[in-house]
Amino acid sequence: MELLKLATEWAKAEVFSTRFFILFAILFLVASAGFWQLGKTDLAKAYIIPTLVVGILLLIIGSGLNYTNIQRVKQFEKDFNNNASAFYQSEIERSESTLKEYSVVFRVIPILIIIATLLILFVNIPTWRAISITTIAMLIVILLVDGTAHARMEAYHKQLVSIK
Repeated sequence: MELLKLATEWAKAEVFSTRFFILFAILFLVASAGFWQLGKTDLAKAYIIPTLVVGILLLIIGSGLNYTNIQRVKQFEKDFNNNASAFYQSEIERSESTLKEYSVVFRVIPILIIIATLLILFVNIPTWRAISITTIAMLIVILLVDGTAHARMEAYHKQLVSIK
């Protein structure tokens, strides 16, 4: 029963965490509307589309992850009651695979941030500057949310291993 409680608490924490994607999505969408209504300079007007796109992307990511994790919470009890040892093994495998995915994410995102930074430095076109800055902001949001999710997954995996 401790295993079920541990898995459920982890999934509920994930649900809470993924809602930050939705919060930041709303902030980007509000910023886009603000640039649309108040933007007077070429650079301010150039932010309208990139912030709108990032807001929509974060909304899709957040909604998808939120839905998936809510369904996972519901499924945990069924899977645990059907076969506790298979549930345990599947959680071990899933947590290990997720940790490997995070290692890739934490290598790729900094490279993308560097590329976007170089675009800011070397391209002086307002649209490309706005795209680069908005991309950096989005990637930082992803790093913040995924950084906490990664730490939570590591702790969850260690607890799973200690249950054995």
